[in-house]
Amino acid sequence: MTRVLIVDDHRLFRSGVRAELGDSIEVVGEAEDVESAVKAISELQPDVVLLDVHMPGGGGQEVLRRVLGAGSQVRFLALSVSDAAEDVIGVIRGGARGYVTKNISGKELTDAIRRVADGDAVFSPRLAGFVLDAFASSEAPSIDPELDSLTQREREVLRLIARGYAYKEIAKELFISVKTVETHVSSVLRKLQLSNRHELSRWATARRLV
Repeated sequence: MTRVLIVDDHRLFRSGVRAELGDSIEVVGEAEDVESAVKAISELQPDVVLLDVHMPGGGGQEVLRRVLGAGSQVRFLALSVSDAAEDVIGVIRGGARGYVTKNISGKELTDAIRRVADGDAVFSPRLAGFVLDAFASSEAPSIDPELDSLTQREREVLRLIARGYAYKEIAKELFISVKTVETHVSSVLRKLQLSNRHELSRWATARRLV
């Protein structure tokens, strides 16, 4: 039986995935952020990691960087509410074998996990097109040079700003201080050459980051 680790920062969602998978997949553990994910993967050695894209500590790309960078052979399947191009391409570049959205059915998810465990690449149908476009050449082009200049945490802050979160709400969501949020916003404004959070929101919305 395929052994799976569920990595997502929402406990209720992790419980729902367990219930959907039932007895068809062995869930060997759960993790809620980057640090606990890296530790659990090292200790449990699952066949497949169901990986959320946005979570505390740097997100799914940071997990991929640390685990695969250390030479692990574990396979990753991203499972996210986001269908933004930069999220999909980011984790695929990082080494994930597939990307499916959270509206997937339990049966479809079970099938996707088994296929990834067997070495296949799996994508939700509507995501496959721009994945193929992005990797059509031998050297995948940058999706957006300005966006690529931002760190993973800066992208997380930017996305929440665009969704209308106040600085205190962003701090609570990302488990960081308000001062750190302000620092990230200042850095993003400088890199993108924008003046205020309203311009940031328009910039993010235009790139479907919200």
